[in-house]
Amino acid sequence: MTARTLGPSPRRRAVLARRVRWLVAATITYNVIEAVVAVTAGSLASSGALVAFGLDSVVEVASAGAVAWQFSARTAEDVERRERRALRIIAVSFLVLAGYVIADSARTLLGGGDAEPSMPGLALAVLSLVAMPFLSYAQRRAGRELGSASAVADSKQTLLCTYLSGVLLAGLVLNTLFGWAWADPAAALVIAAAAIREGHQAWRGDTCCAHPGSATGTGGPVSGKQRDTSGGTGCGAAGHSNQGASCSSSPRP
Repeated sequence: MTARTLGPSPRRRAVLARRVRWLVAATITYNVIEAVVAVTAGSLASSGALVAFGLDSVVEVASAGAVAWQFSARTAEDVERRERRALRIIAVSFLVLAGYVIADSARTLLGGGDAEPSMPGLALAVLSLVAMPFLSYAQRRAGRELGSASAVADSKQTLLCTYLSGVLLAGLVLNTLFGWAWADPAAALVIAAAAIREGHQAWRGDTCCAHPGSATGTGGPVSGKQRDTSGGTGCGAAGHSNQGASCSSSPRP
């Protein structure tokens, strides 16, 4: 008896793929603006945290661009082939971001200078803290239902931006009110550790998806053998939980 693979219908997959494309476009647009404002304000205020936040936005654009490239494919087969490459780009983006944050935090903790107050920086941190969770949740939900490991990984990149926004805001406020110059770089190191973990998972293709074996684009279900030979999506039946909270592929070199 042949096991039947459940997943969204072809029409539903098309709707989800289109939704992911729109969410990625919104993320790219917002992060381009965010990068310009953060780097400019950070340079004027000599704020390494703000500049790092702006560079994180550049990484966000690279990550979202990888997903947009994947979902621009015409066929399900092309989407599958691009899946692993997109995950690799997202993984490298996480690791580059973590490396920069660690270096910048170490420089600040070792006496690299104190930042001046920046009202544009505070306003940007608050706005990002409000906007980013909605974009991340919407993309993660669509990506899980669609079975796209790269879309889920990119949503985690967006969520990391939310954490960085909170860290930036807390650091600026604590430094302004209490003179705790170490608060921002110390918290940023925790975020860097999370970025390394997410980068490692994205490199392996370990993400949480809703439907075992569901296609990444507009085609039909993907078998375990097809996942293994195409680089994997991390969305297979093996290791999939009923709640969709933990589904991982086998380790990859």
